[in-house]
Amino acid sequence: MAVQHSQQWEQFDRLVRKIMSYYEAIGLLHWDLRTGAPRKGTEIRSETIGVLSTEAFKLQISEEMGQLLSFFAEPEQAEQLDDRKRRMIAEVRKMYDQSKSIPPERFQEYSILAAQSETKWEEAKKNSDFEGFEPYLTKIVAFKQEFIEYWGVKDTRYDTLLDMYEPDLTVEKVDAIFERLKARLVPLVHAIQESSFKPETAFLKQLFPKEQQEKFSLFLLEQMGYDFEAGRLDESVHPFATGLNPGDVRITTMYLPDDVLSAVFSSLHEGGHALYEQNIDKTLAGTPLSGGTSMGIHESQSRLWENMIGRSRPFWRRYFADLQQYFPEQLKEVDVEQFYLAANKVENSLIRIEADELTYNLHIIIRYEIEKMLFNEGLAVKDLPETWNAKYKEYLGIMPTNDGMGVLQDVHWSGGDFGYFASYSLGNMYAAQMLHTMRKELPNLDQLIEEGNLAPIKEWLTDKVYKYGKSEKPSEIIVRITGEELNPDYLADYLEEKYKEIYKL
Repeated sequence: MAVQHSQQWEQFDRLVRKIMSYYEAIGLLHWDLRTGAPRKGTEIRSETIGVLSTEAFKLQISEEMGQLLSFFAEPEQAEQLDDRKRRMIAEVRKMYDQSKSIPPERFQEYSILAAQSETKWEEAKKNSDFEGFEPYLTKIVAFKQEFIEYWGVKDTRYDTLLDMYEPDLTVEKVDAIFERLKARLVPLVHAIQESSFKPETAFLKQLFPKEQQEKFSLFLLEQMGYDFEAGRLDESVHPFATGLNPGDVRITTMYLPDDVLSAVFSSLHEGGHALYEQNIDKTLAGTPLSGGTSMGIHESQSRLWENMIGRSRPFWRRYFADLQQYFPEQLKEVDVEQFYLAANKVENSLIRIEADELTYNLHIIIRYEIEKMLFNEGLAVKDLPETWNAKYKEYLGIMPTNDGMGVLQDVHWSGGDFGYFASYSLGNMYAAQMLHTMRKELPNLDQLIEEGNLAPIKEWLTDKVYKYGKSEKPSEIIVRITGEELNPDYLADYLEEKYKEIYKL
């Protein structure tokens, strides 16, 4: 019996690693599409992605996979699995159950469409052409509605999508968390708006040459501990990170000539994602456990590095002098305190990825509410710009002047990533809760940051989060680290303490 168990596990492991190899190749093709593939090759490239995705999909739902999963579900076989193997079986079982009911030909059509749609979105955003992009997005939404039927509707249709990115997350839970967060953050935003203190930011609106921005981004990534022998930095229309395997984790950023902070903070953000993927236990490589356990936990790492470390006063006391060396003329009359205050100015704005730490969550709530309307309330894709603009007027008191700065600003919907956006605010909450514990265990945290000694932070996160990959659930990770389940009050406490001090409230 033990021999049969071992043989079956070897067969299962080979099959899983074959599937993961397909996904690594697909990930590389997607990366190439977003970072400079010739435009004339995108149509055929999209079809190639569709073919490879379908081959991986067929392996996931194959008779062989079904038989192996049934074998390990038998009580006497399940008892012989250690915790890691049990978690791997559960992860593959979830993929199997989700995919089994989808006709392969429909999956291939969707995969091709999604690749084409992302390319069309780049053009549409640049030209503020929602009308040209609408047919693609309409088809994407229709596919998602169809897939929800295959996957099975949970409490609501949108719950099914949320669960894809954050296991067991529901509309009921997110609504409650967001209401609790809004109750504390909205009054704080209003108090800041009424404050007589306004940080000076005019010095940020100068010409900052792209070449120097890139050099400084590379410098900061190196300081964080990003391994350039296991990754690279490129430019794209929308910053992203892609983990092909722990030894190949690539990130991109975007350079705005008149805003040096955009590339700085997007590089820190994507670098946070990359540190997670680069430092997963190498024994998990090639398995479904070699990745972030959820997008909420993944975003906790990017938001922690971008904001809670990267926007902190100790961080700029260490690194502002370096920034001045890259931009001596632009910043020669600026001191570190002026820069810190400018980097943390609270201002209602249109662009999510450039929003301040405080109002950022309102950008997420807007997207979350619109996605609920699309999948639970029948909002038509053609009505998205009008709905988007009305939400921005309601929550932030401003409206986009064009769709490129409005409904077309994010890449997520073009690739079918509905249900993802809530992960960003969940990430902020996870990060604040982790930071609270980190300060207890690294009581000299601010001193370490001010010295530029970021290695102990990376080591702490590797020990607490990174190395586990998907071998633990999000709820298990946050409870193990902090001793309690996700609690949005830590984020509210952090933001209130920081911004009341900045704005002298």
